[in-house]
Amino acid sequence: MNLDVCVDRVIAAPPEKIAEYAMDWRTHPEWSACIRSVELTMPGPDGVFGVGSEITRAAQFLGKTFEYVLRVVGYDPPTELDMKSVAGPMKLRYTYRFEEHPEGTRSSIRVRADAGSFYRLSMPLLTAQLRSTLRGDLLGLSQFMTRA
Repeated sequence: MNLDVCVDRVIAAPPEKIAEYAMDWRTHPEWSACIRSVELTMPGPDGVFGVGSEITRAAQFLGKTFEYVLRVVGYDPPTELDMKSVAGPMKLRYTYRFEEHPEGTRSSIRVRADAGSFYRLSMPLLTAQLRSTLRGDLLGLSQFMTRA
């Protein structure tokens, strides 16, 4: 992976409350600015969302709209949701983490990607835009948590 961006933010709410909302795939378009739609395309082996599940996301980033499929490879509520792409324009890995903090919960999103040779020249721009987008996502999550 040649792109690795991690952002975090302390949110004044308990990890269980944040994780319940943020780990629910149905809520991703509500707090993640680039996610346009998401659907559960394959439940996990036990028939519900968890390790082995797949979700298909439609996203818009840098003016382009694309779809990709993420498979859940780690699911440990309320601490971590880890997903990697199994279909889409590039290899992606999203990791959401929620850890107790004296002021609430340290919430983080890490995105790793193999952007391929096409994007190598624009990697600084891509990294900066992704960092900004992820910061906005955590701000949106924080704002939702303070209203809920």
